[in-house]
Amino acid sequence: MAPGDLPASLPLCVCLLLASGCAQAGRLLVVPMDGSHWFTMQSVVEKLIHRGHEVVTVVPEVSWQLGKSLNLTMKTYSTSYTLEEFNRKFKFISDAQWITPEQRILSVVTGSGKVFFELISSHCRHLFNDKKLVEYLKQSSFDAVFLDPFDVCGLMVAKYLSLPSVVFSRYFFCHHLEAGTQCPSPLSYVPRLFSKFTDTMTFMERVSNIVFYMEEHAFCYYLFKTATDIASEVLQTPMTMEDLFSQVSVWLLRTDFVLDFPRPVMPNMVFIGGINCQQRKPLLKVCCLFFST
Repeated sequence: MAPGDLPASLPLCVCLLLASGCAQAGRLLVVPMDGSHWFTMQSVVEKLIHRGHEVVTVVPEVSWQLGKSLNLTMKTYSTSYTLEEFNRKFKFISDAQWITPEQRILSVVTGSGKVFFELISSHCRHLFNDKKLVEYLKQSSFDAVFLDPFDVCGLMVAKYLSLPSVVFSRYFFCHHLEAGTQCPSPLSYVPRLFSKFTDTMTFMERVSNIVFYMEEHAFCYYLFKTATDIASEVLQTPMTMEDLFSQVSVWLLRTDFVLDFPRPVMPNMVFIGGINCQQRKPLLKVCCLFFST
């Protein structure tokens, strides 16, 4: 979605996340990703609740950390897998991270990674099969959807409910960020993720970067085939990943140019890399004396 085509309710999305405590409270639907992704998003959700916003989280019954110890409304839906199976599939993909980078990428798109992404995508079908839950979401009049794009289910929910969506993410493996925001990403200057190139590439590195981009297009279609099939089934129209990502209203990116090479950005892409830095307590006086000597 181009910035000029952003919905009229976009200012409300921004207010929900950035406004002060005296702002009018809103209703926010949260569709999180399990695991470490939830830890950072949880801090934002807690702050929203503290400022008086009504937050509803939709999570699968089988999860590691989702929704624990938070004062919010949590709606759950059943899944076809157990926690033991979930742990086994995750161990399968985590073991693959110790191999060489080239083998790791191949494993992500064709082996362990594909199996895990299919498992994550499959629970979205169970969400939409829960007619009582879907009816509740339709009748709840949410103002926006706050989601992690690694779980494509959040994008499907936002599309299904025709709600503005706010993405909260460090990065996304494929090219869908540029495609969804219609943001230019010149391959001669912007290295692809995992390419190990810098923004000052030689001619041969630029050629390799283009080849890497073409391979990425082919692999990502295969990697998220299950997700797009479910989206097409739920939304009753042929869907691609670009269709799902193009509806995003605001991108909250947990990164910074200190961590990544400079690249073109769009007005609805907001860098919040500092959110990963926790505020620590002051050093003890004895420690200050030690470091000053």
